[in-house]
Amino acid sequence: MLRWIPYAMVRIAAFFTAGILIAIYFPGAFRLQQTVILSVILVFSYFLVIIFVRGRKAGLASGLIGLLAISLLGYAHVLIQTSTGDQTLSHPVHEPTKAYLAIVRSSPESKAKSWKFEVEVVATKNTYWQPEQGRVLLYVSKDIGELSWKYGDQLLIKGSPQALQSPANPGEFDFKRYLSFKSIYHQQFVRAEQVRWIASANRKGFVYYSHQVRAWAQSKLNQYVAGEQQQAIAAALVLGVTDGIDTDLLSAYAASGAMHVLAVSGLHVGIIYGILLFLLRPLNRFAWSRWAVAVVSLVCLWVFAFVTGLSPSVLRAVVMFSFVAIARPFGKRTNIYNTLAASAFVLLLYNPYLIMSVGFQLSYLAVLGIVYLQRPIYNLWDVESRIGDWVWQITCVSIAAQAATFSLGLLYFHQFPVYFLISNLFVIPLSTAVLALGILVLAFSFISPLAIMLGKLLTGIIYLLNETVLITEKLPFSLISDIHITTLQCWLLMIFLLCLILIFEFRKVQWLYASVIFAILFSYVQWNHFFNSINRSQFIVYSVSGHYAFEFIMNGQSYFIADSALSQDNDRQRFHIRPNRQLNGVAHVSGGESLPAAKWTKNMLIVEWQAKTIAHISKKGDNTPHHFQVDYLIVSNNSFPLNKKWTGSKKIGKLIVDGSNSRTYITKMRKFATAENIPFYSLLDEGAFTLTN
Repeated sequence: MLRWIPYAMVRIAAFFTAGILIAIYFPGAFRLQQTVILSVILVFSYFLVIIFVRGRKAGLASGLIGLLAISLLGYAHVLIQTSTGDQTLSHPVHEPTKAYLAIVRSSPESKAKSWKFEVEVVATKNTYWQPEQGRVLLYVSKDIGELSWKYGDQLLIKGSPQALQSPANPGEFDFKRYLSFKSIYHQQFVRAEQVRWIASANRKGFVYYSHQVRAWAQSKLNQYVAGEQQQAIAAALVLGVTDGIDTDLLSAYAASGAMHVLAVSGLHVGIIYGILLFLLRPLNRFAWSRWAVAVVSLVCLWVFAFVTGLSPSVLRAVVMFSFVAIARPFGKRTNIYNTLAASAFVLLLYNPYLIMSVGFQLSYLAVLGIVYLQRPIYNLWDVESRIGDWVWQITCVSIAAQAATFSLGLLYFHQFPVYFLISNLFVIPLSTAVLALGILVLAFSFISPLAIMLGKLLTGIIYLLNETVLITEKLPFSLISDIHITTLQCWLLMIFLLCLILIFEFRKVQWLYASVIFAILFSYVQWNHFFNSINRSQFIVYSVSGHYAFEFIMNGQSYFIADSALSQDNDRQRFHIRPNRQLNGVAHVSGGESLPAAKWTKNMLIVEWQAKTIAHISKKGDNTPHHFQVDYLIVSNNSFPLNKKWTGSKKIGKLIVDGSNSRTYITKMRKFATAENIPFYSLLDEGAFTLTN
């Protein structure tokens, strides 16, 4: 039987998290003032019950009242955080911002055509300069060359930040919502001539020097590690800098189930903590050793966090293992679940929106899975040989972590790496060696001959690591991709798996019944999705800035038509196009030339689809015949003829203008459509256009 009393921090963290989630998903349930009043009433009631009520009922009543108060505090914490962080740069609409002064608040991240980083706005200029608050995600064209800007530098930026937009295509990642959790509500794309460096940081605090140390560490790794991809992997595994990794190599890591090693998080910090415990093992014979090990571990872990630039993922992991290190000297007086819950509570107290971070969720679930499942799985098989036992231990860790994070992996990444057990047998030891050698290279970088030798060894191990994931990716059926489940299905799947585990834990038939019920509920939601979303036909015109793209989807078959640039841009397709295909269960994608009932003329495509006539114009000139009647006309590349030859013999049911047209042209098209009494639809303003049967 599960004894609930020893898990005080688990209860507190769980109810605090529940309050945070309610505030995020139902922010209008209570106002801040109401929440504070209710919290005060509950706290007052808690003390009244303790003072005047006796017996077991008093403990139960006071516990429930106290936990409800903690939930309300979590709710209020989100409301307070939102009110202080929601700075929207509210300049008047009639007087847009001409320029603004901002401070760099992150390290530049390399993109295909730009540098991306966050800036904090401190002043804006309309008619005159005035103080302002808010954060902007800034993209600077790579025409500017290599950036030498540092954390805390002041920049003068010309132009006005644009408010972030909601997703324009079905199933598309909600970038606006994601950035709102960081209190970022605006972005801007600028060219080199629009931004100017003004001054270095006024106050060079702890974070500034942390970024400087990370820049130094990355330069040393680049100096002693040969090969661009080897350097990129070294920076990723040791420092958490992933923007230099080739897209194909990233895909290989994802397909092999090794993606987790590229983000410095719980695995890396856990490896460092394990190495520290191993190195400090000789001290165990002394009575004072436990506290000495705890202090040394804390110092080393936080030094590592400092060297990696105090990135959020590293801070999460270091805080988690700091609590583990502090709890260890107490021995049996603490348990790991309370320790993990305490670390999560502190992190959420610092920033409640961390609960929406994929890294936060995966880190804690993986650790919980390893703590709860690894030992029982390991005990299922007694391996006598030392090598076999070592392989079995790694396998058990992989199975435990994968079981705990399986549902979230399907929800967020829509894929499952089939050979994760095989790849992790090599990836975990090799990534451990890379991390250890990377730290040694940095530690002995002042001794050039030793650093060169360590760098060559590190280069070779990274090469083996990359080859391992590339070979795994090429195995047959290495990746099951394009899996779609809803958030509700994710919860149902998690509860189903938990019920299966509890069957073996408590050996009671009730858990079997519960698992069957949740399996049926999961299946019902999946069948409902099939009949409502997959078993249908859809015509969709996607909203992609600077490009045109549309497709016809019928019973899992897609006929995709796009400009040549977008057709070859896998990253943009992955972001804008693939989510809708996953929603509609697309299994096969063909080009427009395979589309049934399609007629290709010199400058136009005409398709008869579901008793509708759809035409597409992408080349300039008067492309419409004299008798031209269509239900939907898609216009691309400013190609529609705006002239006086338009007559009553030409009829358009709806005019659809996609993202490949200029803003000026779209304005002219809107006026034309209004004058001709033609229904008008602009993808850049209204999002994707869909027609479903």
